[in-house]
Amino acid sequence: MSRKALLTTLLTLLILAVATLAFAAEEGAAAAGTSVKAAIALAAGFGIAIASFGGALGQSRAITSGLEGIARNPSAQNKIFIPMIVGLALIESLVTYTLVIAFILVGKI
Repeated sequence: MSRKALLTTLLTLLILAVATLAFAAEEGAAAAGTSVKAAIALAAGFGIAIASFGGALGQSRAITSGLEGIARNPSAQNKIFIPMIVGLALIESLVTYTLVIAFILVGKI
């Protein structure tokens, strides 16, 4: 699947999710509080999904580049492998920070 098709699919799913919330909203004073809670829950879910997708994509590219470098020059393994592991840890920490922020947002519901 091409990148453009994947982006189009993700955008379509996002629009459908937002439209479902808009059409399902109740009228009245209680609807305002409910829609804010739904928006917070939706933002937390999408935040985790986007962070996981971006983190997995970044990690896969980092591993691919590191292994290609090691395959081309096996004697440079120590100079490539250690920084690659540190980079993977930093990428994973960004995903973990997103999870913490999502938990904070869901705690406000």
